[in-house]
Amino acid sequence: MSGLRCAGIDIGSRSVELVVLVGQDMVLSRMAASGFDPLAAATMLLSDVPYDRLVATGYGRHLLEIAKDVETVTEIKAFAAGARHVLPDCRTVLDIGGQDVKAISIGVNGRVQKFEMNDRCAAGSGKFLEIMANTLGFALRDFGAAALTSVNEVSINSMCTVFAESEVTSLLHKGAAREDIALAVHHSIVKRAVGMVNRVSREEPLLFAGGGALNPCMRKLLAEALGVAIHVPNEPQMLGALGAALIASQER
Repeated sequence: MSGLRCAGIDIGSRSVELVVLVGQDMVLSRMAASGFDPLAAATMLLSDVPYDRLVATGYGRHLLEIAKDVETVTEIKAFAAGARHVLPDCRTVLDIGGQDVKAISIGVNGRVQKFEMNDRCAAGSGKFLEIMANTLGFALRDFGAAALTSVNEVSINSMCTVFAESEVTSLLHKGAAREDIALAVHHSIVKRAVGMVNRVSREEPLLFAGGGALNPCMRKLLAEALGVAIHVPNEPQMLGALGAALIASQER
């Protein structure tokens, strides 16, 4: 479908991403908050975008399928397609999104071999990270950098958001430095993510995607815990939408 404008939209729990390709070249990428009406957010993103074909993915993909008769694809398939595009020999994908975490094993033929997805609890996700940052008085964009300045070791034992928030408050009351607690929060998230990767695949190259990949502390701790190089795409939050657009561009 060379020359056609093929769009992919990823309707997530926290944000909606849109990518448009002409051939294999990305000509547009944009993002909006999902808010209380993900369908409205997706419709707004698409409102002024010309395209010849559209494929939707993400937890809210069926909203477009029902409202606008749009073809859909699973997040796992979309992320695998996007990963192989930006890192052609990619064998493992870790995605830490707004409210879910995914680990995907990709075979040498580019097909998904195995995957694990935590989508029933915010533990270890971007939402968990955001709540912990707010509890500690950090902006989310600064949280990872602050954690990297930690000088003393403390630990967070619970991954339940409610209990972890209570632990953080208790540590603050005991005089622990915010930066030290921040690092403990990152360690707890990485420990959970590494467990998922180990159950799915440790094969390299490993691509790290989602909003969590923008966090420098997450990247550092993951690389250390897994003992491998971590590859992060230029726009890690766009990987699902990119994969959906690539699938839209395939010949039928």
